[in-house]
Amino acid sequence: MSNKVTYWAVVAAAGVGRRMGSDIPKQYLSLNGRPVIEYTLQRLLDHPQIKKTLVALSSSDEWWPDSAYAKHRDVIVVDGGAERCHSVRNALSRLSETASDDDWVLVHDAARPCLRRGDIDRLIEQLNDHPVGGILGMPVRDTMKRADTSGHITETVCRDGLWHAFTPQMFRLGTLRKALSQALEQGKQVTDEASAIELAGYSPKLVEGHPDNIKITRPEDLALAAFYLQ
Repeated sequence: MSNKVTYWAVVAAAGVGRRMGSDIPKQYLSLNGRPVIEYTLQRLLDHPQIKKTLVALSSSDEWWPDSAYAKHRDVIVVDGGAERCHSVRNALSRLSETASDDDWVLVHDAARPCLRRGDIDRLIEQLNDHPVGGILGMPVRDTMKRADTSGHITETVCRDGLWHAFTPQMFRLGTLRKALSQALEQGKQVTDEASAIELAGYSPKLVEGHPDNIKITRPEDLALAAFYLQ
């Protein structure tokens, strides 16, 4: 086996996007005339260092066959799961059949279509020799408040050292697969890959990216993403 490190991408695309209030999953909503997921995949597939991209889809997904990348030679479709962590674990298990545990995996949200090529470059450059891996993010700039269940402020949280977590999140295949499996065995449905890595006792690195790498979660995010893409 070659000692050359290979980079792979995983796109978690099995979600239904309940907060969008739409009849179709948010990754298939129209953005400047194309489904959101097509922008997302284009950014990963166009990157010269990423060998292939695995897309985790819901078993009830009826929109994927009509997407531009459904039959792309560098796309591998895998079964998604009930939650993001299950979908990513499924993709990692499939990838382990052909990839090395030392290969890097960049896990990205299907609903982040504005990812910049330069941010992928920066992530790879800064983490290539890192012992753990890390994630794209951005330092918190706003004043942070903690609220109770009724929406009243209980305290002002010091923002020093606080970051917004973005994707891609980049870790070694073997380390991430083991960390995710351990987290799920402990009954912890982690909301991102870094959380699983942290639970395993590691400290991922934060790599600053651009603030336009937004995640489409609510209807107004579509207009903002369209503006950024233009």
